[in-house]
Amino acid sequence: MRIIIYGINYSPELTGIGKYTGEMGAWLANQGHTVSVITAIPYYPEWQVHEKYKGKLWHKEYIEGVKVYRCPLYVPKKVSSIKRIIHELSFLFSAFPIWFSTLFQKKYDAVICIAPPFHLALLPLLYSKIRNAKLVSHIQDLQVDAAKELGMIKNNFFLNGMFKAEKFILKHSSIVSTISPGMLKKIVKKGINSLKIVLFPNWVDEHAIKPLIKSQSLRKEFGLKEDDKVVLYSGSLGEKQGLENIVKAAVHFSARKDVYFIFVGSGGGKEKLESAAREANLTNVMFFPLQVYEKLSALLATADIHLVLQKKSVSDLVMPSKLINIMATGGCPIVTAPKGSTLFDIVSKHNVGILVEPEDVEQLKQGIEKALETDLQVYRKNARQYAEKFLSKASILKSWENYLQLTPNL
Repeated sequence: MRIIIYGINYSPELTGIGKYTGEMGAWLANQGHTVSVITAIPYYPEWQVHEKYKGKLWHKEYIEGVKVYRCPLYVPKKVSSIKRIIHELSFLFSAFPIWFSTLFQKKYDAVICIAPPFHLALLPLLYSKIRNAKLVSHIQDLQVDAAKELGMIKNNFFLNGMFKAEKFILKHSSIVSTISPGMLKKIVKKGINSLKIVLFPNWVDEHAIKPLIKSQSLRKEFGLKEDDKVVLYSGSLGEKQGLENIVKAAVHFSARKDVYFIFVGSGGGKEKLESAAREANLTNVMFFPLQVYEKLSALLATADIHLVLQKKSVSDLVMPSKLINIMATGGCPIVTAPKGSTLFDIVSKHNVGILVEPEDVEQLKQGIEKALETDLQVYRKNARQYAEKFLSKASILKSWENYLQLTPNL
């Protein structure tokens, strides 16, 4: 097939949507498909243009057999709701010349549009109608729902307009895919035909991301001893997770000289977390930058306990991809998830971690205390087995490729 992928994030971004979209593009190209990508200059999760791309405007490059068209965009230094909207719109307008040029190229059989942001699909929708191509809307986050629930956008007129535009795009897509059963159910409730909705979960390369022993971890590099107890949060430091509760929990354990809380990553909420730790005079909280992919197994092996936190309001609107890598390395996560959510069901059914109520500091403290006093080997064994059985990169991407080829145009 000739496939074009359109999204604001792509490889070489190391975390989040860009990582998975990059791996999908490379995998499809490796299967013999012709794959092109229209995407932005890399900026995530630091929210600053990556050094290699500074000063560059529209240009083309090749990454693992994929032709990648890069478009400039506005990247705010401090992220707010308004600045994020401007940021996303700047990419939409920046990508227009590239989309216009594709109308005069050999036809693409399928357009895969990655959301968020959901409104990016307006240009692919136009292309699919003009060139009679499949339009695939792949939803990593239900962005409009999350913005409403988190109070990031409060204007009801604006929100209703966004919901209507989202529904219009999804109804005119040949395929609507998403990453969790909970998100799939929410999309059905929007009035989208369930027959064209498919589960396309995020994955892990279980051969590259695997369990390691402590001596192979980053403890020495981080200045930690092998017998220290390490509580790790790694990934994007944003607004959806309620990460301020980790700092509050660290206060509770500050008298213990063997317990450390480690943040690894970057994002819009990092400065606030660092400030909170300084104000509380915490010496048991440490911050480290995002690590390269090759160090991911070693990073995750550093932890005795992993934290996977989300606010209750975004339950089943976003799915934390960090949990996938934690399970692949045989880690034990403490997961904040309400009953009935996809996260709760997975963790409880397969016994792969410890569940606590979202946004409840006392429960988080109790969960950490329980993990510090418990033999975690059962959780770790179950987590690795779950990753091997349900999250295999090759299996998931092969199934997706077959579905993409067999599904007819709308």
